[in-house]
Amino acid sequence: MDNDTPPPPSLPAEARLPINRCNLPAVILGSLTFQDHPAPLELDGVRALHGDLWRHLDGLDDAAVRIHDFMAYMRGHFCLDDPVACGLTLGEEGGRARADYLRTLRGWWFNPDGREAAVVKGWVESRFGLITRFHREPLPDAESEAYGRFMQERVCGVYNTNALESQLDLLYSYTQYELRRRAPARTHLTLYRGVNRLADHEVLAHLSGGEALVLLNNVNAFSAVRERADEFGDYILTVKVPTTKVCCFQDLLPGVLQGEGEHLVIGGVYRVKVSLM
Repeated sequence: MDNDTPPPPSLPAEARLPINRCNLPAVILGSLTFQDHPAPLELDGVRALHGDLWRHLDGLDDAAVRIHDFMAYMRGHFCLDDPVACGLTLGEEGGRARADYLRTLRGWWFNPDGREAAVVKGWVESRFGLITRFHREPLPDAESEAYGRFMQERVCGVYNTNALESQLDLLYSYTQYELRRRAPARTHLTLYRGVNRLADHEVLAHLSGGEALVLLNNVNAFSAVRERADEFGDYILTVKVPTTKVCCFQDLLPGVLQGEGEHLVIGGVYRVKVSLM
């Protein structure tokens, strides 16, 4: 697409589902318009189901105390310290019974194409309606063998776990709560992603000023530290990410998640600035 052609503002049909489990459809939340004019995203039922948690957190001014109490709530509500109490078995597949949101996040940071990453990508599909575009290999459509392999790994990742995707629901909602508490007027974060070749991504348009319109995978790792992104590729994508598209960030759970300024970001269509190291 040349520079004189207006970029498509919407999410391509092959990258979205017709339904999701949040307050805005995928065609809106995955669009370029949403990047420029974001709105709050709320997962169905989470705020109502966990109302006691939010009311408790509202009364706490110390972020460290809120984090401690959130993690305690997760352990209690999902019986994370005693999976047998939820009817799970610790037999041959017992390792999956102990899978929780923290192990899933650590697995993502360790390998963004591993089993835990498949769980996160599948969760984003289900909740936000954005179809996974890459997992170890391009996933051209839901009928492809590659997509079938991804789905098999996703299912294996959630099998014999204690409502793992519901744990991720609450983690996302808590992330959004903390972002609003810490900086209520902030709508965007400037984040960075290192890549080896821009051609490996789904570029929808090349724009003026070194910018491009890119369809990102449904969930991606970004860093708040440009020098950290340099370690992952020769090209740096600089993106203004709506805060409502941040699933989690390293500083949310200090001492639990390793890294330097890492953010887990919901994908879709983004305007990005492309630069060399």
